[in-house]
Amino acid sequence: MLRAVATRDKAYDSLFLYGVKTTRIFCRPSCPSRAANPENLRFFGDVVEARAAGYRACRRCRPEERPSDTQKMQEVARLIEQHAEETLPLSRLAASAGLSATHMQKVFKSVFGVSPKVYQQGLRARRLKELLREGDEVTGAIYEAGYGSPSRVYGEGLRDIGMTPSAYRKGGAGETINYACRHCTLGPLMMAATNRGVCFVMFGESEASLLDALAAEFPKARLQKSAEANGEQLGRWIDALDEHLARRGPRPDLPLDLRGTAFQLLVWRFLIGIPEGNVVSYADVAAGIGKPKAHRAVASACAANRVAVLAPCHRVLRGDGGVGGYRWGVDRKRALLDMERAHMSEARKR
Repeated sequence: MLRAVATRDKAYDSLFLYGVKTTRIFCRPSCPSRAANPENLRFFGDVVEARAAGYRACRRCRPEERPSDTQKMQEVARLIEQHAEETLPLSRLAASAGLSATHMQKVFKSVFGVSPKVYQQGLRARRLKELLREGDEVTGAIYEAGYGSPSRVYGEGLRDIGMTPSAYRKGGAGETINYACRHCTLGPLMMAATNRGVCFVMFGESEASLLDALAAEFPKARLQKSAEANGEQLGRWIDALDEHLARRGPRPDLPLDLRGTAFQLLVWRFLIGIPEGNVVSYADVAAGIGKPKAHRAVASACAANRVAVLAPCHRVLRGDGGVGGYRWGVDRKRALLDMERAHMSEARKR
């Protein structure tokens, strides 16, 4: 307890309170107030015990206010983030929230949409990508990211990175990515594809800025403009998408090379199934993928979408009907929705 108070460890906030004998005030272990001498500290199991001893609540950390489940899970998430490279037993995470392991796992999943284990895997994958981008050797990066052994990263890690660690470390070296850019109804649009399918569809201000964005994701890949590489197929794909945006054709059904976390892929695949002319809320998407309380995580997944229009995140609105955000600008989102409404209205008249 002394150590928890000295380090202001939030993980213990739900386990005990401490009082300062000289001021007769009781606080949470993480209270930012000036540290008291250890000999002046007294510990309590709860607010009732502290009040019965004649102590009053601190106005800074407000120990009488019980944290909500969401706040508790945010603290658990921070604990995972701080120790992502370690083995974190469910019992340790549950103790930090003052809950049973079973209940903590259930609440965490309802708040974040994924289990603590999957959340930690995502953090490890992100750390591994950072280390590989910085030029670390593959084996060293695997251990530093917390995978424990190279065999594990080729299981859980490969799913989140989208390619082998050695290929990612090379920044896509060895991969050829064809791209094409057109000035469409909503401004410059770039599409890029690997040999597995379309991995990049984005709006931007210019071809140069879009090419920079593509190169940032695959810094060492061979980027080829489709015309230079005789990439007739990609040219047809982007023309078909441009036709769709101009309301002269259906949304093209193209092969996709989606790369993201398990949760992101779940959201993006749901988006692909939203019919044209329909809109849903972030809460609707969360419910649709079986994660009814993960609407904030759904919003984050929409913001991370790399294939505009093909995974139609523009069809997702705020719960109050507001347009909400859009990676490529709210004006483009409104324009897409307006075009789709007009198209559906014309179709009904016919």
